[in-house]
Amino acid sequence: MDTLKPLFDDPTLLKAPIIIAGPCSAESRTQLLDTAKSLSDIGVRIVRAGVWKPRTKPGSFEGAGEIALEWLAEAKEATGILTATEVATPAHVAAAVAAEVDLLWIGARTSANPFAVQEIADAISRTGRDIPVLVKNPVNPDIELWIGALQRLYTAGTRRLGAIHRGFSAYGHHTYRNIPQWHIPFELRRRYPTLPLLADPSHIGGRRDLIAPLSQQALDIGFDGLIIESHCDPDRALSDAAQQVTPAQLKEILDGICHRDGSFSKTSEIQFLRQQIDALDTEMLELLAKRMEISRRIGQYKKDNNIPIIQTERYADMLQSRINLGKEIGIPGDFISSLFSLIHEESVRLQVNTDSTQPGAAPSSDH
Repeated sequence: MDTLKPLFDDPTLLKAPIIIAGPCSAESRTQLLDTAKSLSDIGVRIVRAGVWKPRTKPGSFEGAGEIALEWLAEAKEATGILTATEVATPAHVAAAVAAEVDLLWIGARTSANPFAVQEIADAISRTGRDIPVLVKNPVNPDIELWIGALQRLYTAGTRRLGAIHRGFSAYGHHTYRNIPQWHIPFELRRRYPTLPLLADPSHIGGRRDLIAPLSQQALDIGFDGLIIESHCDPDRALSDAAQQVTPAQLKEILDGICHRDGSFSKTSEIQFLRQQIDALDTEMLELLAKRMEISRRIGQYKKDNNIPIIQTERYADMLQSRINLGKEIGIPGDFISSLFSLIHEESVRLQVNTDSTQPGAAPSSDH
């Protein structure tokens, strides 16, 4: 991807940070026009709205369909704002281009499917239009798959390319809806330094209160812009209500964040590395909490089935297996032993407190 063009010919649209905002879904003409006008009033130049919504399960609101393209066109005519929407099929591409949508993006579910990306790339090529296309990272943390999607578009003739980082799906409950794993977009930037890179704090956080800190993190480590979900009445949104903000709230967020030098300098690199540590610490604590919850359940099971808490052989086997695993991945055995001794102590305490029929019993180790 050596001959990329700027996303837009208008240099004012490229002034960092690039801001794209709008509702998760175009729900009605009134909702979209009201939101677009309010966003235009606060200086947003590009409005996003989902016309077709690829939902996880059927039965949820899946977008208004092609009629919403008419609403986008009307919003553009009324405010001068540029428009953007997600495409997932060649038919979506044809309809969006015919409606003169200004920017397309490919979602995380679609970018994970090379067949679908190739069909979209070919469909964009057939339109003959030099339209900007942004590619969200796949749902799974696979940088090669992400790059492959971008390369398919480039090979098919798209030269106005960019990437959107929206985090990666993970099983279970986490602080973030999608785990950031900042090192992956950082590696993408290292390989393709001229590729525009935007962050999607709405989808990473999944909560409106996380949008501001995530936006600042992204800009601190050199992202070129943000794509944020904004709705005129977010609490009544038909999709992703919890992660949308009003245009007024968006203005507060944008006014409150600081956009520093966007280059990956030594300072931004150490900020990035520290943020990686913070993110990994969060993940470790979340996993530790899950582990302790399982210990509680084991303690309750022992109580219900009159099983002794003491399981010294289990603890010895468990500790040795963790020490062996630690050695394989470069962690000293002494550190592993000390760490799991503390974890074991807390696990035993939880089980003893659960099993009050055996006061003072210790140590256990089904944990």
